[in-house]
Amino acid sequence: MAISPPPLSRGGHKSNAARDNRQHEEMPPRIPSCGCALVRQATQPALARSATALDRPSWLDNVKLKTAARRSFASTSSRRNTPDPICELASSALRYGPSATSELGHDLAYLRAKRVLLCVDPHVRKLPPFQNVMASIERHAPHCDTVDVCDEIRVEPNNVSFQHAIRYASEQVHQHGAYDAVIALGGGSTIDTAKAANLYSCHPPENFYDYVNPPLGKGRPVPGLLTPLIAIPTTAGTGSETTGVAIFDDVPTKSKTGIAHRSLRPTLGIVDPDNVKSVPRSVARYAGIDVLCHALESFTAVPYGLRPGGRPASPIARPAYQGSNPISDVWAINALKESAAYLPRVYADPSGDDEARERMCLAASSAGMGFGNAGVHLCHGMSYAVASQAKEGYWTDGYRRPEDGDDKHGLVAHGLSVCINAPSVFRFTGAPGKIVGPAEAQALDRHAECATILADARVQRLTDAGASIGTAALSEKAIRDQPGEALANELLELMHTLEMPVGIRSLGYDESDIDSLARGTLPQHRVTKLSPRQPVELEELRGLFRDALDG
Repeated sequence: MAISPPPLSRGGHKSNAARDNRQHEEMPPRIPSCGCALVRQATQPALARSATALDRPSWLDNVKLKTAARRSFASTSSRRNTPDPICELASSALRYGPSATSELGHDLAYLRAKRVLLCVDPHVRKLPPFQNVMASIERHAPHCDTVDVCDEIRVEPNNVSFQHAIRYASEQVHQHGAYDAVIALGGGSTIDTAKAANLYSCHPPENFYDYVNPPLGKGRPVPGLLTPLIAIPTTAGTGSETTGVAIFDDVPTKSKTGIAHRSLRPTLGIVDPDNVKSVPRSVARYAGIDVLCHALESFTAVPYGLRPGGRPASPIARPAYQGSNPISDVWAINALKESAAYLPRVYADPSGDDEARERMCLAASSAGMGFGNAGVHLCHGMSYAVASQAKEGYWTDGYRRPEDGDDKHGLVAHGLSVCINAPSVFRFTGAPGKIVGPAEAQALDRHAECATILADARVQRLTDAGASIGTAALSEKAIRDQPGEALANELLELMHTLEMPVGIRSLGYDESDIDSLARGTLPQHRVTKLSPRQPVELEELRGLFRDALDG
């Protein structure tokens, strides 16, 4: 029998409607809490006065605005499927710089936060970033007397680990009252888990899959305000501190899906390069290649005016993934240039090369602001099947195995599962004469531009190393004649530099897996429909995975 989350004192509701009988759609039975409560009585004197408009941080203005004007969410229906001439940018407020984490306590003080939920990666909890967070709260947030720590966060989270965090947050709210702020300290897995815990503890649905993207879930919109979420990434990769997406593996269906809504975006992202110093080389490599693929996919996605579905009936219903657009393009190109130049340096020296680490942190957030509004397409769409169907016994090097020994399912790191398909994807999307309609010219030009950026960065690395360039530089004509092939080759060169596996055969897949991988990708319409080349149906996906077997 499903147990609904308890009613909340703020923003929540409990429905008496009949539950769906499908077992995998129900909220889980009661699960023991996944963290411990650190309760601290404020010993500092209360603030003498409230924050004024002059000393209030700029991101807090957005919180006040949202409080003053609640907006209902309209249907996703379109205006007679007419092209959408409008694009928009929505993103979290960002604070960047070494030691920026030390300012967190000030933010909680401005929020008058007394009760805080802190979701933290269990490994990060043992490291300086966690100590710095707690020290800042102790020093600068005199009203904050309770910090509930949820640290059972899974690398590459699944529906079980999401529901574990949701249950913990909901029980704490039920017993002690609503949280005033949620903090996420960790990589994309931790931030995504915090987004889910925040959503479901504020607005409990009838069953877990109500908010999950179709076709697996119902894709219901977020019905109201969420608790302010402050995201502090400890990897330079997912850009989750800027996006309204939370991704997880669905164990019952062996697929990867997620929850997507603008309301999930963190209120504030604190990007502190000091928090990334302890990242292992392998993690830095795969997180960084995810940044590069975010940039490539958002820049080469179908133009927003040609997006399937057309103009929505209301701006509230405009999808977060709008297609490539002039606003996102700025962030995507910046992220592509930065990651092409600095990712090899971060891989070579993740803790010692301060400049490269700082530039990659910014690139991750830049890419997040780009793809968070434009979207990604086939590289990510295919990655969900590769990661969710990981072969038993395969575990990406450099990633921790679960302490409970639950590692038989295998683990393909997210960045690896994305990039390993990318050469096949860009040969497909950048092939001349294969794109029907007005999108072809832009698609080919953009594939060529991306190939040129990667080629220029590669030549610069050779020059810096004192190596002979010779015929290393691709001619402009070669790139223009076959832009997709040129981009694929440049990606393979970069993967070689980063000592990455090439081809999904290296992950244990073979010809017998192609159909299963293609079928696992087919439902990902939210991203596959943003490919500039259409159609992308079962046969095309089989061809893409067949081409990806050996790179």
